[in-house]
Amino acid sequence: MRFALGALLWISLNVAAAEAPLRFVIPDSWAMPMVQLDHGRPTQGILYDMMLSLATQVGVPAEFHVLPRTRVQSAMEHGEVDVRCYAAQSWQPNQSGDYIWSIPLWTQPDVLITRQPPPSDVIAANLPRQSIGTVLGYSYPTLQPLFDADRLQREDARNQEQVLEKLHAGRYRYAVSNQWTLDWFNQRLLPERQLKRVAVLQEQRVGCYVRNDPKVPVQRILRTLLRMKMSGEIDDIIRLYIGG
Repeated sequence: MRFALGALLWISLNVAAAEAPLRFVIPDSWAMPMVQLDHGRPTQGILYDMMLSLATQVGVPAEFHVLPRTRVQSAMEHGEVDVRCYAAQSWQPNQSGDYIWSIPLWTQPDVLITRQPPPSDVIAANLPRQSIGTVLGYSYPTLQPLFDADRLQREDARNQEQVLEKLHAGRYRYAVSNQWTLDWFNQRLLPERQLKRVAVLQEQRVGCYVRNDPKVPVQRILRTLLRMKMSGEIDDIIRLYIGG
């Protein structure tokens, strides 16, 4: 009996060990506090910690694929990666392929920011013609009609942190940022030097989506994400990086 139980345990452990890693895709335009990339590899950040914990709780190794943003959806469609996080369905209006979405895990506002806010409220549609700091490949639905009409012009940087650095250096007067990156960037500045939020452009409910493939433990992933959200684990990870 002991031999039979031992053999069964050995088989179970080896089956678990042989299970394929969970392949996460990371756009190379991400910056802290989402992800820190060192020599092309993620090492820390809100999303890195969350994805690593997800894989651990699902019971499989985590594998991270850092790709240009323009390659991310193609990699999902061709089965090169399994999970994409920090995404919204509104960003994928013509999404092809079979995917299952998680519940919304975060609400992220896109905010208009500046170094020296004017005395009155800022309305993007009323700004004089000028360049606005943006991230290459990112969509900004609220501002897109103004870009199309050439009333405002995009000045793209490779990632969100570079946008804020250029704003802080005075390259332009206004830029767009997500709230996480703005809070992270301001942590290193004295209060009088911090970048100021002057308008909320839109709010996005973002989560993860998973390739619906028999080789991917889809339901385990979705149940684990739900548990991580409901338990407060995801919010705790956020607080580690940017506080309340």
